[in-house]
Amino acid sequence: MLRYVLTRFAIWIPSVLVVMLAVYALAFYGAGDPIKLIFLRAPGDVAYNPQRIEAIRESAGLNRPFIEQFGLYIWNLLHGQFGNSLTSGRAVWAMVSAAAPVSFQLALCSIILTAVVAIPLGMIAALNQNSRLDYAILGSALFLWAIPAYVAGPLLMVGLIVLLPGVKVPYGWGGILDIRILLPLIVLSFQPIALIVRQTRAAVIEVLSEDFVRTARAKGVPEIIVALRHILRPVLTPVVTQLGLIMITIVNGAIFVELVFGLPGLGRLTVQALINSDYPVILAITLIGSFLVMVSNLLVDVLYPLLDPRANDSRRSR
Repeated sequence: MLRYVLTRFAIWIPSVLVVMLAVYALAFYGAGDPIKLIFLRAPGDVAYNPQRIEAIRESAGLNRPFIEQFGLYIWNLLHGQFGNSLTSGRAVWAMVSAAAPVSFQLALCSIILTAVVAIPLGMIAALNQNSRLDYAILGSALFLWAIPAYVAGPLLMVGLIVLLPGVKVPYGWGGILDIRILLPLIVLSFQPIALIVRQTRAAVIEVLSEDFVRTARAKGVPEIIVALRHILRPVLTPVVTQLGLIMITIVNGAIFVELVFGLPGLGRLTVQALINSDYPVILAITLIGSFLVMVSNLLVDVLYPLLDPRANDSRRSR
């Protein structure tokens, strides 16, 4: 297993470099000069001082060729240096480390909520296939999937204020145990829940046709035991795989959720960095997001043989 994990990390290194190269190229050749933006936001006519603009660009190393800038950035990363923000001058690592715990806690709670809610609903829908209950669960899942986070967030916030006028607006961050986290957590989990409900339902319907399930039912095993002991474990294999993939959906949704509900996480930091063309912050967040998705996929690969021993035997045969 250790050899497998190390091999995966060795394969990921070129992938991360390609992602960083693409983002760096977009930042280098894209529209928007961060140094000019700094001067344009300043009062007076300092924006029309090309000498000062060029001096600051030279001190930040932005006047060097693309390959030289990218190579220097990778060299600094290997030494644990993410650079400084072009707009605030703060260390990028300090800004990211202050915002990352908020996003990580929100993402972890979203995955737990998705698993606790979606897997039972998917099993219930499959065990009652083509019934009204099945149609209601599947229809609700499709409805949730069709609502993006940037629409669901404001609508739920307005609805909460209209229905409960005395309730304060759930805005800001007070920790994972704060009641204000419930609404953004629900909004962030809408699409993942819809995805896992459909995946679980399809997997259960497939398992129901297996011989071991029919044998257990023929022996008179109670339906709850059949569901928990004979159906749940093979169903968890594709579902856990899908839970790893929804990390991308959660990372994308967190950008809008954190902005709408005023959460000081990586999502809001990303929006601010994009508005200010703060390239060092954008690159650092991109690196962290890529690493987070890759680690989640690695955890899925590690859990897969534990849920399905046949996958472990297949890996050994290679």
